[in-house]
Amino acid sequence: MTETKPSRKMFLEVVQELRTLIRNENILAGDKLPSERVLAERLGTGRSTIREALRSLELLGLIESRQGEGTFLSDFRKHQLVEVLAAFIMQEPKSLEDVRATMQIHEKEAVRSASADEETRNLPLWTGLIAAAESEAPYLREDIVREVLIASGNRLSLKIWHLLYQYAGKPYTGEAGSDERTEIACMLRKIRSGETEEAVAAYDRWTAIVHAQRGNTDGNHPRDVQKK
Repeated sequence: MTETKPSRKMFLEVVQELRTLIRNENILAGDKLPSERVLAERLGTGRSTIREALRSLELLGLIESRQGEGTFLSDFRKHQLVEVLAAFIMQEPKSLEDVRATMQIHEKEAVRSASADEETRNLPLWTGLIAAAESEAPYLREDIVREVLIASGNRLSLKIWHLLYQYAGKPYTGEAGSDERTEIACMLRKIRSGETEEAVAAYDRWTAIVHAQRGNTDGNHPRDVQKK
């Protein structure tokens, strides 16, 4: 029997469930994860969805696939970039602002890259994400940003963003509100249609809402607050 292509919502749910499984079962760095077949059975979904979720986690550097051995949990904290970021943040009190600004540089570039590439624009991903944004189902901000970064195809940018995200206090934690969903859906539509500047403008409006809720009313350039 041919397995149908999983919906985007199901994929995002599986990523979350995989994280929960790793945490609950105390799987440590270097430990082997259950096989795709076992994970599919335990999480009640198709193997293609599991495979896609694992690929996402591997792109983030959270897991490592070894030919003929299986999939293992990585210790991304040992990455040299983490040490560089940690030292930078501890030495410079206002560096948190710079970390968040740098995150948004990567995010905007991902929006531009995704909307500029015809093959990326034609991915079914966007239709699923737009439908989810317009539904009443839970919609996590972090998932949207990560999906755009993954779609852009820049693995290094994705890894850097993920590390910055941890140090920035995870500014996209939580579910998007109705006003955010409107801008998210607009951004995704503009990416899909190749309207780059309009997509970036929608991204700016959305992140302005997010950062205003966190007490950062400028939304895009934290450093500008001090200049006013």
